[in-house]
Amino acid sequence: MPEPSQTETLLIERVRQGDSDAWSDLIVRFEGRLLAFAETRLKDRSVAEDIVQETFVGFLRSLPNYDGRRSLESYLFSICAHKLTDHLRREGRRPTLQMPASDSGSPDWQIPGSARVASSIARSVERRGLEEEAVVQALQTQVDHWRKRGEWTKLKCIELLFLCGWANKHVATELGLSEQQVANYKFDFVARLRSTIRRQGLSSDVFPELDA
Repeated sequence: MPEPSQTETLLIERVRQGDSDAWSDLIVRFEGRLLAFAETRLKDRSVAEDIVQETFVGFLRSLPNYDGRRSLESYLFSICAHKLTDHLRREGRRPTLQMPASDSGSPDWQIPGSARVASSIARSVERRGLEEEAVVQALQTQVDHWRKRGEWTKLKCIELLFLCGWANKHVATELGLSEQQVANYKFDFVARLRSTIRRQGLSSDVFPELDA
């Protein structure tokens, strides 16, 4: 298992201490590679960006249990691979994801898909209904929160990203923001949605990805 570099170790420690600059540094360092990995497999830039943001959210949530002996890069790519697998399965596709070879030259590994039987499909329909209801409530909560605070730029940013399906770069140009600001708004929005949904007390069977 590749070991983390001293730079990675210091970066993770700063993130754990709540250093916002460290978090931005981490995103800048890994976002491009993760996005290339996701986009190659999805062939959809917008969805790939969502997967990458979910990857960072998953990393942040799992940080208290992160094994400092493990390479940060390999850890992020493993989270991204699982997020891709979840997305492809929700789309009804059978994923076979190959992880890029690590710096140590270790072989790629795969996450195989599995066939879906009738009972699984029925459960998926029921789960989707619960998912939609939970997401609608969480969205309304977050939109109301930003409206009360007069954070209209964030609202415009999220509308362009999620309703119009624009890429981060396009949104940044339209609103006069940096791509990093757009990425940060997007990350904050997804993180808040997850937190709101989690507080609804739904079964882990409905949103298993919240435990990632």
